[in-house]
Amino acid sequence: MRFGINTFLFTFPFTNQSVALFPLFKQWGFDSVEIAIDDPDVLDIPFIRSELDKNELVCGSICGVFGPDRDLRGTAAEQQNSLKYVQKVIRQMKILGCNTFAGPMYSSVGRANAETPENYALQWKLVRSHLKSLATIAENNGVILAIEPLNRFETDFINTVDQAFTMVKEVGSDSLKIHLDSFHMNIEEKNQHDAILRAGHYLGHFHACGSDRGTPGGDSIDWQSIKKALRTINYKGDVVIESFTQDVKAIARAAAIWRNIELSNKDIAIKGISFLRNTFV
Repeated sequence: MRFGINTFLFTFPFTNQSVALFPLFKQWGFDSVEIAIDDPDVLDIPFIRSELDKNELVCGSICGVFGPDRDLRGTAAEQQNSLKYVQKVIRQMKILGCNTFAGPMYSSVGRANAETPENYALQWKLVRSHLKSLATIAENNGVILAIEPLNRFETDFINTVDQAFTMVKEVGSDSLKIHLDSFHMNIEEKNQHDAILRAGHYLGHFHACGSDRGTPGGDSIDWQSIKKALRTINYKGDVVIESFTQDVKAIARAAAIWRNIELSNKDIAIKGISFLRNTFV
């Protein structure tokens, strides 16, 4: 099991200059970096890979960025934008040596309109079709896509592990997995331990975040039960800290971070990685 850090905590958008963070991530004890890619076209991917190698880090995962213009259940233009974006990132992942693309790629984040059952059913079929196409591309490139259930305030489409499981089963590809996040599960699941067990071997990625979206460990989540569940299903993927502060304004607004939850983003990283290693190793 590797422990990673999502770049959202320190910068957005991620640029070629953001590699200056890598020595710090290594110094603090992280094994991997989860790069949140907004615009694939502006990144020098071979350079970023060389900086990862120089700092003895790996790109464990890509965190997809799905704003209003990227939506697999949106307008025709939004659907195409999202499809092209995911395909571009998949091509870049091979150069980065990364095999996991994670996030809520089924919809734009923040779209929560309480669709009618009829509209929801139509959107489900549309998203399923798109994910089948993307999963085929992922399989041909040796990577996996991991869809993330979000809490009810960020989407009205996939909120729970059971909904994600249904979509993954209907798509029917070994390249489509489930991505679970402790923050979202804390809101939507009756029991996080049981939710992880229901994901089983379909769990492809895991985010560790405090119940208040702060430091994992300094919160009310039952981390011991999460540890037990991950061990039960023999999870071998990355455990990645995805927490937020007000330091990165665009992300703070999107994640509704209106106050200083922790002392600093550095504090989250250092205390978080210490807690995860002490808990999960």
